Amino acid sequence: MDLLTSLGLSIPAGLNAYIPLLAVALAQRFDWLSLRPPFDILGAWWMIAIISVLLVVEIAADKVPVVDHVNDTIQTVIRPAVGGVVAVAASGNSTGARPWLLVLVGVLLAGSVHAVKATARPAVNVATVGVGAPAVSTVEDIGAATLSVVAIAAPVLVVFVLAGLGYVLWWLWRRMRVQLRT
Repeated sequence: MDLLTSLGLSIPAGLNAYIPLLAVALAQRFDWLSLRPPFDILGAWWMIAIISVLLVVEIAADKVPVVDHVNDTIQTVIRPAVGGVVAVAASGNSTGARPWLLVLVGVLLAGSVHAVKATARPAVNVATVGVGAPAVSTVEDIGAATLSVVAIAAPVLVVFVLAGLGYVLWWLWRRMRVQLRT
């Protein structure tokens, strides 16, 4: 189950790096999740405070159409990195998983989700003349929070999330191929 939790937390990191990071920190603090050392420091109150401040900045920046593009550019490094961190941190005492492999898979999952988000967001901003940015950002934040809670509370459901993500990526790839042909 630790492996499913790890992978499940990497996906929402691609939408908002600080939501799953805060979920992991709080889960560690309240003994809902056992983090692998040295990442267990995330459960310290001072770390929770820092993550919370970064989350507030991220949420605010993501609601403003031009600022969200700049934020997505900055987050191109941060979101995949956090995906790797939460993947290895949440693996707990899982002895079968190699830490470097978890980091790699976490980076790839979060990076893929971030790439789709960063590509789609400018199109949403142009299509809605910026009005859609706060609504889409709010849906992303709710999705990231929901996925984070699911990954911690019911990790078996992560299998369905991964299958859905795979389907969406396949559908987007197929759609882009068709559009390139025309």
